[in-house]
Amino acid sequence: MTDARKIVLGVTGGIAAYKAAELARLFVKNGIEVQVVMTLAATGFVTPATFQALTGKPVFTDILDASVPNRMAHIELTRNTDAIVIAPATADFIAKLTHGAADNLLAALCLARPTECLLLVAPAMNREMWDNPATQRNITQLERDGIALIGPASGDQACGETGLGRMFEPEQIFDEVRARLQPLSLAGKHVLVTAGPTFETIDAVRGITNRSSGKMGYAVVRAALAAGAQVTLISGPTALAAPAAARIEQVTSADEMFATVKNHLQHADIFISVAAVTDYRPEQSVDGKIKKSKDTLNLKLVPTPDILAWAAAQSRPPFCVGFAAETENLHQNAQEKRRRKKLPLLAANLVQTAIGADDNELVLFDDLGVHKLARAPKTVLAQQLIAHIATLMELDTSRSETAARREQRLH
Repeated sequence: MTDARKIVLGVTGGIAAYKAAELARLFVKNGIEVQVVMTLAATGFVTPATFQALTGKPVFTDILDASVPNRMAHIELTRNTDAIVIAPATADFIAKLTHGAADNLLAALCLARPTECLLLVAPAMNREMWDNPATQRNITQLERDGIALIGPASGDQACGETGLGRMFEPEQIFDEVRARLQPLSLAGKHVLVTAGPTFETIDAVRGITNRSSGKMGYAVVRAALAAGAQVTLISGPTALAAPAAARIEQVTSADEMFATVKNHLQHADIFISVAAVTDYRPEQSVDGKIKKSKDTLNLKLVPTPDILAWAAAQSRPPFCVGFAAETENLHQNAQEKRRRKKLPLLAANLVQTAIGADDNELVLFDDLGVHKLARAPKTVLAQQLIAHIATLMELDTSRSETAARREQRLH
């Protein structure tokens, strides 16, 4: 997996606690030492004996457990530990993390964890609880505090309702944890990302846009942050909460996005153009509302600026990554777009499988060939993409250093 070999798996009192058993099994199967810590409420859903059988280690629930040196389990259990993974994390436990409560063993060890120990939280709760402003305030604060969120997903819930708040599946959580424990491959790099759609005004109430949700772009931002990069996000209109650790620039139109990219590009080492920029805009917009009539309304549309092509054409461009959404001939169209814009890397997908969905599949095109990323949550694909970018940049650096040494020998 990584050099990391020890994880504390925290289980809180939600119906999704049964999934944590499979997560523990996945960690152990991949050579990871797992120490399970449960809240008292969690033991009402899954017994400690289940986790002890899966991990081969005793399960801790009591903050004053006599088997731990000095009865300081909240201190001892996180020393030399690479990460604490809370799955499921209930609304109540998230509130404890936000406010620094330490009234049970799991909350106390999260509060006492060393700074180098990652804390990752997989929320699981009813959709109304997730949408509650108090929970959303807590989630925002967790991100500001550098605590990583894994999910939640949208789907059927144990209460019979459907919506956001469902815990990620164990395989998804495992993939996220594995990605976050990788080396900081983009440490010291500044990454500029565009995400979401743009909106081109027709009149005071109408406009031209597209169906992009922004989910892929926001996932790329989180993956770049997890890889140690400094990230600036330029976002069109979305309903998504932006990662608190990124610098955010909100824009509406393609022209606004272009102007903002121009302001930031010179500081970027990597430019990832995920935004679905509207290709055309009305030549003229109307300040008021165009009244409906029986007459045909003719709109003259003109092209919007090609932001990615402009960035790639600079005399000293950053490492430019494009996205292509196609409805047919994916490989042919993507390869042509990459050649035309002179991009080192282009990620392509079919529109039918991507827009608005929480998962996707990508095909990466670069000078080394074609690389298919199998269908997975967009968060996982974003991590794979960032890892691929880091690899290509490392190869470019190695080639440049080799060329420089060759040049020195010639002189």
